[in-house]
Amino acid sequence: MVKLSETMSLGAQGFVFLLAIVLLTICAQNSQARVTHENRVKSKVYLTPKIPQHPGSVSNKTYYNIEFPKGHIAIKSFNAEFVDEEGNPISLQETYLHHWAVVRYYQRKGNKEPKYNSNLGLHQSDLVVARNAGVCNGGLSQFFGLGSETRKTDTHVPDPYGIEVGNPLEAPAGYEEKWMLNVHAIDTRGAVDAMGCAECRCSLYNVTEDKDGQPFKPNYVGGFFCCYDGTQCKVKNGVKSVKRNIYMKYTVEWVDWSDSIVPVKIYIFDVTDSWQHTRVHDCLLEYDVEQCATGVATKECKSARRSHTSIPSSGDVVYGVAHLHNGGIGSVLYGEDGRVICSSRAIYGEGNEAGDEAGYMVGMTTCYPKPGSIKIAKGEVLTLESNYSSEKSHIGVTGFFYILVAES
Repeated sequence: MVKLSETMSLGAQGFVFLLAIVLLTICAQNSQARVTHENRVKSKVYLTPKIPQHPGSVSNKTYYNIEFPKGHIAIKSFNAEFVDEEGNPISLQETYLHHWAVVRYYQRKGNKEPKYNSNLGLHQSDLVVARNAGVCNGGLSQFFGLGSETRKTDTHVPDPYGIEVGNPLEAPAGYEEKWMLNVHAIDTRGAVDAMGCAECRCSLYNVTEDKDGQPFKPNYVGGFFCCYDGTQCKVKNGVKSVKRNIYMKYTVEWVDWSDSIVPVKIYIFDVTDSWQHTRVHDCLLEYDVEQCATGVATKECKSARRSHTSIPSSGDVVYGVAHLHNGGIGSVLYGEDGRVICSSRAIYGEGNEAGDEAGYMVGMTTCYPKPGSIKIAKGEVLTLESNYSSEKSHIGVTGFFYILVAES
């Protein structure tokens, strides 16, 4: 038989035990809430203005002052793709995404939005480009940018790192931070040679001079300068000119800036960089791949191009990825001692769905080294190697390599 005093004692013990459980639960909830708040990733989806298209048409426009997250923040990822008016993804087999690039700039307060000037480019008195930390002179100033491989290329910046933007102390006096987006879309519906249109072969566009009226050099048979805004790639006879509007949908993920975030610098290297020979970072941005000799086994038909460049600061590599065009196999970035800093391989589609288009490059593998495991020294000479299949020729290909570096 249990006595009343024992019952009261047990009840008190039970109450204390229950109270302890409640307090632990509250603490746990508060702890979880605090961690979630500190690590909360915000995300927002944006759309560009409509991009009118018809079979064979080319749109290569720059949009200024695009919608972008405000405040002092750390970007964690930036992804993009083409969608139709209902928001459905558009296949590369219909509209080829040649490239997209997002550039940060500072604009003088109170001034009208700038327009791209073919003679001045982005170098205008009321506009200051806040380029990445890369070494190329006059080009590759973007913070983010890819091409057809966008959908299956990871752009996530791992914790505790972030790309710092929106810091009011970095803006020149009297200027404010803004963002521009360049989008290059080629409608290949009904094209005589869809891949040729995607490679911008001049003969398919029936052009002999660039957008500024300057004639091409005799050996320039294709590339970026042949498929400028408003040009038309050749389509098959009888193809109906079905017009439609598409949009670039871009998704930005970010966190509010805090002292716990480690800032990273963006470096973009180009395999056409002439620094090794001239000590000037003159990046040509594109080059051609010649078809391999007759009689060579298909698996041996590979074209490799290398460049060497010196990096201006030291730090830890936390991310890496290559940007290639169709026909690309992969790229490798080597350290001065021959160690592999990052190897990025092309992913090709095998079906018809958007993101898995057969014959098209739909992604690139990425590198996420263990923090502190891949270090680069200031002044270290890096080697970039880009590899393409040369089973057939390729025109106007690229060999870029992006890395994010946390300074030591």
